[in-house]
This record gives sequence, C-alpha cells and structure tokens, in this order.
Amino acid sequence: MSSSSSSKPELNGAESLVQTLIGNGLKVCFANPGTSEMHFVAALDRIPGLRCIPGMQENVVTGMADGYGRIARDPAVTLLHCGPGLANGLANLHNAKKARSPIVNIVGDQATYHAPFSPPLAMDTVKAAETVSHWVRTSSKAADVGRDGAEAVRAARTEPGQVATLILPSNASWDGGGTVAARLPVEGPAPIDTDTIRKAADILRTKSNVLILLGDNALRHEPQQQVARIQEKTNCRVMAESINGLHQRGAGRLPILRVPYPAPLAIDMLKDVEHFICAGSRKPTGFFAYPGVPSFHAPDNAGVTTISLPGQDAEEALRLLADELGAPAQAAIKGGPRPDMPKGIPNSEAFGQLLAAIMPEGAIIADESITFGGLFYQQSHTAPPHDWLMVTGGAIGYGPPCATGAAVAGAGRRVINPQADGSAMYTLQALWTQARERLPVTTVILSNRKYQILIGEYASVGANPGPTAMNMLDLGNPDLDWVKLANGMGVEAAKASTLEDCGALMQQSFRRDGPFLIELEI
Repeated sequence: MSSSSSSKPELNGAESLVQTLIGNGLKVCFANPGTSEMHFVAALDRIPGLRCIPGMQENVVTGMADGYGRIARDPAVTLLHCGPGLANGLANLHNAKKARSPIVNIVGDQATYHAPFSPPLAMDTVKAAETVSHWVRTSSKAADVGRDGAEAVRAARTEPGQVATLILPSNASWDGGGTVAARLPVEGPAPIDTDTIRKAADILRTKSNVLILLGDNALRHEPQQQVARIQEKTNCRVMAESINGLHQRGAGRLPILRVPYPAPLAIDMLKDVEHFICAGSRKPTGFFAYPGVPSFHAPDNAGVTTISLPGQDAEEALRLLADELGAPAQAAIKGGPRPDMPKGIPNSEAFGQLLAAIMPEGAIIADESITFGGLFYQQSHTAPPHDWLMVTGGAIGYGPPCATGAAVAGAGRRVINPQADGSAMYTLQALWTQARERLPVTTVILSNRKYQILIGEYASVGANPGPTAMNMLDLGNPDLDWVKLANGMGVEAAKASTLEDCGALMQQSFRRDGPFLIELEI
C-alpha cells in the first residue's frame, strides 16, 4: 500500500471545528442553521459526538444554551445563520450574559470574497456579537478554524462563565487545510484576599446591622453551609440578590429571602443596614430608574466589603470568614414541615405552596412567572432540594427555552416552568423542541390575558394610562388558547382553574416521560 493511500484525508474547516469542539469536551449543539452553515451541518453528520438539537427560532436556540449552561456548568454550542440569525437570538444571549452562562456561538457568514458585494444577509455581525459576548473572533481561513474554536471554548469556560462567539465565513468552512486543536488550559479565578476576610470578620464583630448578600456561585449548596456557620456565630442577616442565575434551595439549604424587585419594598427592607458583606454580589441596585427614587436601594452611608467577586471561589471565601470568626465547624440548618397542597382559586402565595408541596426532589424551576410570582419563592424553603433559575437580564421569553436547555442538561430531572402567558408567546416554539426530544418539562401557563407587569410599571413611573395604552397591554380579543397551541407542536395539554386541578395535572405530568402544559386561569 502506498503512503498516499494510507494517509488521512484532508479536513475542511468545518470538520476541524467539529472535531475540536468534541475533543474539548462539548456535548450538545442547539441549532437553527442556514445555507452558510451547511458544511458545518454536514460535518456534524459525519463526525459523531455532538448531540444536535434543533430550535425553530434563534431566540429559542440561544435560550436553550443558557439553560443548559446554568445546569451543566459547561458550555453548549449554538449554530446560528449569519448576522440576522444572531440578531434573532440576542435577547436570550443578553439573559445568558447576565446569568454568567458559558456558551459557544458558531455564527455562519458570507464567504470572505462574496461579502464585498453586499448580499441580502450581509451585516456587521461582529458589532452585533459584541453587544452580548465577552469574546468575538472571525475565522477568515480554514487553517485557523480549529485553533479559534479551541480559543472560543476556553473563553466560554473562563470564570464566572462567558459568552464566546466565533463567526465562520462559509469558505472557511468548506476550504481544505483544517487542523484539529487540542484543549487549552483555562486560567483560574483570582485567589481570595485574606486581608479582606479579616476586615469582614471585624465588621461582623463590631457592627450590629450587617447583611451578608449572596449572588452568583455563593447561592450553591456548599457556600450556604459556610454562611450557616457564620450566621450561627454572629446572628447576622443573610439575603440573596433580587435576580439570580441559579439558586439551590429547599431542605438542607438556608431559607434565604431575595432583595425585593419593587423599589419601595427593597428600600424599606434595607433601610437599617449599616454594612453589606458581598459574596458574588454587589450593592443592591434598582432594575429601573423611577422619578424621585434612588438608584441604590441601600442607605447612602452603608459600607460595602466584597469578599468574593462573581467567579471567585465563594465557598472558600465564606469558609475563611467562618474560620476567622471562630464559628462552629458545622451548623444545623433548621427546616420545617413541607406544606400541604392548597386548594381553591390561585394566587401567588398559594401557587408557591403548591410548588413546594408537590415538586419532586432534584427539580429545576425555570421561573418566568413575572408579576404573579412575587410570593412563590418564600413558600418553597421546605420543599425538597431543587434549583431555581430566573430571567437574569430582564429580556422576556426566557422561560420555555431555558427550561428546555435545563432539561437537556438535567438528564432526567423534572423541569417546572411557571410561565407568564404574554412572555411565553415570544418563544413558544420551544414547545416543539420539548416534544421532539421528549424532555421532562412541565409548563404552567399563568393565564391572566394581560401584561400585568407593565400595568404596574405605569404606576411606578407616575404615568396615567388611558384606553389606548390599556388596549396595548390586553392579551384578550382574541384569547390565546394554550391547549391548542401546545397540541399543535406535539405537547399534550390541559386547562385548570383551581389549585387542586392544577396540582393533580402537575403530578400526572411528573410521571410522564415527555413534556406537558397546563393553562392555569389566574
């Protein structure tokens, strides 16, 4: 046999990228491809190793990658079609960036020699990507694609989790000369500053109104055990930031309340705080500006000491602080009885009790309940251990895609998506992916047929809505039929008007292999 016949065939750029991504440990590709990405799609077909999951709109694709990254703590790949396809996915990439989710975007583009002719899909893809990405690069030739792919994975894995976008002109995909790149080392986070730990300990010893504010990875189970030690020693207050990418909650975790979203409630709750000790968090800041309301919701004279930044080892920082204080080696976290399943007409508090009463252990809550969900959170302290995800960037339409991606990463864990009806219409195509992949997602559409949050915001900003404004916030005329919408995408569904009917349907869904949707009248 000649040496030429035994040599390996030359790789094109797309093949080198797929092999690089697999070699770097990536497992899932959420995709909505077009013409410019066909060589990448062909490479996925020939090279096993990446599970390919389609989404019927790009904001579903990027939202799925966000949910996957939050649960897996590792990036998924998205495959998007040129600049306009990326633009369709920007809202959920914005949420992902705020959640610090690791994502690798592969965005096709015009061939380098074709772009100067200004074809219809040509746009400044780099500028669009920069708005939601920590790292952006264009691979202009096949020989660079594998190397750039490995760099993108390294960027995505950089703490506290980053969005990396690799733009791939179509000729860089189809040309030969591709080279597979090895896995690159990821630089670890900055070490914890022990001088700051000693300062925080002195503050806890000498001040009476100290609040430990937790965010980012400080809201995982292990750091909370260290906070329990500190709290037992000092009796300090502990809260979570208002909006968090992932909060591990339920039995065995601290019963932590969040800083309220409404500015007046937050300002009142924090008015006596002398000093904030921040672990993965920052001084409480308003979601919006309102006339006559300060941007910071903490007192002006309140001090701030940050013991860990997002991405740093919050568990180590809190353990060092507990040790510096001479806290007990372990502290019991006091729980309470799990609530009984409530009955009657749904309200926010009762639906939160319903979730706590029936959710299975290890459940994932992808919460986009918006206004109706104001009291959900505090009702589930005694539920079984679970993960709670939130719409971190405020761009609505996060819930169904995030729930879908979380279910892929959860590998059998039940995902519950309490979902506002107006927000769900932004990304209802995620139901199709849930049905196609037979994912264990229970969606509860909270159907009030109006944009209730915006009605509340009118009052907050001091505006006076009239008939035209209120008509724009009305989701009736015609009413949305969520059972028919779900059925049309292959998801079984039913309506409920009472808590006991909703609870019974949810429990039935937990015994199913695939998705189920409940339209709950509220």
